[in-house]
Parts: sequence; C-alpha cells; structure tokens
Amino acid sequence: MAPGTDAGAGVRYNLHMMHRRVLLFSVLALTLTLTLPLPLGARQTAATAAPEYGPAAGTLVIIGGAMSNNFGVPQKFIELAGGPDKKFVIVPTNGGNKTADGTPREYQAETVLAPWKTRGLTNVVMLHTWDPKVADTAEFVAPLLDADAVWFDGGRQWNGVDSYMGTRALREFWNVLNRGGVIAGSSAGATIQGDYLVRGDTSGPNVMMTEEPTHQRGFAFLKQSAIDQHINTRNRWDDLIPVIQKYPQYLGIGLSEDTAIVVTGDTFEVIGRWKVTVHDNTHAYQPWEKPYDLLNVGDVYDMKARKIVKYGNGANPARGRGRGGQR
Repeated sequence: MAPGTDAGAGVRYNLHMMHRRVLLFSVLALTLTLTLPLPLGARQTAATAAPEYGPAAGTLVIIGGAMSNNFGVPQKFIELAGGPDKKFVIVPTNGGNKTADGTPREYQAETVLAPWKTRGLTNVVMLHTWDPKVADTAEFVAPLLDADAVWFDGGRQWNGVDSYMGTRALREFWNVLNRGGVIAGSSAGATIQGDYLVRGDTSGPNVMMTEEPTHQRGFAFLKQSAIDQHINTRNRWDDLIPVIQKYPQYLGIGLSEDTAIVVTGDTFEVIGRWKVTVHDNTHAYQPWEKPYDLLNVGDVYDMKARKIVKYGNGANPARGRGRGGQR
C-alpha cells in the first residue's frame, strides 16, 4: 500500500480489481462458448433432430386415387391449409404434357379449378407448364410465393417430373412446406411425392421399376419412400413387394382409393375410406403372411420406428394387429 493511504481504501481497491478480473474471465468464457464449434455428440444430436421421412415443416396429404367428398379427405386438406379462404395452387400437369401428336397440352383453368370451387375455395389458381425452362422462371413461380397449399392432380407421374424436377418451381413447392403449408395429391399426385418413382415408365403404368434414368425419382417430399396407389380396385396389393426387395432402403406405402395418409414429421395417420399397406423389409414375416403391414383408418404409424403406435379402434399396438397383409 502506498504511504499515506488508509487501509480501507486499499481493501476497496483490491476488491475492485478482483471483480474486474472475474468479469473479464466471464466475458471471455462466454465468447468462447458462442464461437467454438459444438462437440461432436451435440452436433450429431442436432443433426438427428430433423425428421428422417417427412418434411421438417408443413404437412403432406397423400391419397390413393378416386377421391370423393364422402370420406373427409379433401375436407382435411382444406382444413390443414387453414380453411377455404387460404391460397391454393392446383397443378394438373400429371394429366399430360403433350398430346399424341406432340403438341403441348393446354389446360382450361375453369375446368381444372371447378371441383375445388365447389368445395368452397375462394382463392385458388392453376399452375402448369410442359417446359422446365418456363418452370425455372420467376414469373411462373410467382403464384407459389405466398401459397398456403399445393395440390397435384392424377394422371402419369412422370409428366410432373419432366416439367418440374430440378427447377425453381420444385424449390418453391418445398418452400410452401417450409412455411408450414400443405402439399397434397391423389393417384399420380401421390406417387410423385415419394422418393422412388414407382410406375414411372413412359410405356405404361404396369412397369413398376423403369429403366428410364430420368423417371426413377420423385420429388421426395416423403423421403426414403416408394408410394403406390389404386391398390384395391386395380388389385395392386402385392405390387410393391419386388420394389422393396430390390431397394430395401425404401419404405413402401400402398394406398387404397379415397384413402390417404396425413404426414407430419416421421408419423402419419390413415384417413378416408379403407386400407393402407406398409412394406418394410426390416421386419420378419411368417411364411404364411404377406410381407407388409395393413393399416386401417385412424391408425397412426411411426416411419422411423417402423411400427404402428396407435390404432384407430383403440386397440393396444403391442398386440400386433395389422401384420401379414390380411385384408
């Protein structure tokens, strides 16, 4: 202590310097915490937080074809979008890009939108092009920038792939989901939402796995999946079996007519009229069983856990109802 200073002042000075050092070390520690990369384990936890199958945001409604107004499927789509006054974009492209003579096909908005207007939609537009160069323009995608929901019509799913794969339009479809919106589609509009594009061969719908390199992948809104439709009236119950045998990394989903799955994250619920099949090569089946699970309306399936987590009739999932493809 300097001569002539009192002891109390010296103590106060030492305490002041000690508090400054503590504050300096605290700020330094906080700075290091904020700037240093996360430990490997923390990075892995953050990376696995995103869904493995469904989109990270938004909802998918995937319908097996022949949709009516009688079993609540279109009504659920409209409800998930926020109601009939939200903005809906209807994409008829799967219905065909060109006529038999190669002329680009034209769609009449009045005809395409009529079923949706009868369901009460007040803000609904049509979006279509056969040309991926057009689909890559700002002008074309403008209706998607503030859309709440997108609907893909049925037809042949490779038409939609030809028009939109790799374009700005596809990125804006994804952005509808990223904003918490809804993407839905029926028949071909269901299959195109999957990762692997079943029945993508231009020669006809009976070819399950095409050799055409540009028609093997869908838009993958539902990742690691292969989606089939019309499994009941067209007797396609078993058609996904060879697909999943060849590509066991995929989860196969078969949809009956007027029946849908509503996908949020890694789970989906069956709604509508009848049955859904789930083809999963990670499960062992008895020799007398079909190699897929059979789900009914109200059942909830966890795609990541590969199991039914809730039955629509209130039964206990541990009892195993739905195994073996019994219809």
